[in-house]
Amino acid sequence: MKKLGFGMMRLPVTDPDNGKSVDIDATCRMVDAFLENGFTYFDTAYMYHSYHSENVVREALVERHPRDSFLLADKMPTMFLKNEEDLPRIFDEQLKKCGVDYFDYYLLHDINGSNYDNTAQRLREFEFVSEKKAAGQITHMGFSFHDDAELLERVLTDHPEVEFVQLQINYLDWEHEGIQSRLCYECACRHGKKVIVMEPVKGGTLASVPAEAEKLLRDYAPDASPASWAIRFAASLDEVIVVLSGMSNMDQLQDNMSFMKELKPINPDELGVLNEAVKIIHRSVEIPCTACGYCLEGCPKKIPIPRYFALYNTERLLGSRGFSPQEEYYSNSGVSYGLASDCVKCGKCETACPQHLQIREYLRHVKELFEG
Repeated sequence: MKKLGFGMMRLPVTDPDNGKSVDIDATCRMVDAFLENGFTYFDTAYMYHSYHSENVVREALVERHPRDSFLLADKMPTMFLKNEEDLPRIFDEQLKKCGVDYFDYYLLHDINGSNYDNTAQRLREFEFVSEKKAAGQITHMGFSFHDDAELLERVLTDHPEVEFVQLQINYLDWEHEGIQSRLCYECACRHGKKVIVMEPVKGGTLASVPAEAEKLLRDYAPDASPASWAIRFAASLDEVIVVLSGMSNMDQLQDNMSFMKELKPINPDELGVLNEAVKIIHRSVEIPCTACGYCLEGCPKKIPIPRYFALYNTERLLGSRGFSPQEEYYSNSGVSYGLASDCVKCGKCETACPQHLQIREYLRHVKELFEG
């Protein structure tokens, strides 16, 4: 299987304000080109394109191509489940909407600290998916994950039956204090799990990097798009089997296929270039936190200050350039830690900070951004 996956979540639309207005003709052309170039993996989900993506999969892919010519992934929407009866109802609905008898890959969608015990465990989601796999309606089972490596360690220990994990991995988040891409990847590897990558271009951020960073990349490889650097970085990891890309037009598709058809892994020199690009991107951040962690020891509310500052900087960097999961990471952290709004302004963090940052004021900015 070639490592580029077609994420059916940012398809071409005729009305930007209407997620259901998918341009079927354009999507069909993209699907055809994807398959013609030897790529096979398609990824959809219950709520993508205002609950319409699965229908598009049926119309643009399933009804037009032999079932054995592609691999299809779908997800159980953990965030919408109320009781155990919801699982078979939604699963059967997904099969019908997609027009298939089975899913090649099936995931529990967005396992995190706020829903793992309260929903996934309580409703026996892992057991349900295992039963569907045994019945032949699922070939490979896994879950997508937006949280820290500590929780991932727990989930994989609790459920060794899963075969893969879908993680947010890109070169900007690799050492990110809040997202912990490297730590989560290494955790999956320790448990012997394959990895599927989501957000390799970070919602479009790494396709449109600051001018200085783009010049750095172009000076090294004039014909390589910024997006190609990001996708190749993720695809070069040994245990990664698919890198998903939500492609919105044929140009994006053709660009991605051009370097993924015969993937050349990132070499050490290129890693050095990416490290310099990360430094340039980080220079544009608003909170110059080095994530040393000195501020954490005395916080009476157990606020993970460096993590929140990293999420804040990323969210501000993204601006209005597309989808960003930073808010979700922030709210998930509130399950185990204090939120920025819990700060009692004792000042212990500022006394400990070697950068002499005005942490209490920055936490106020974090609160305004993520809590309103």
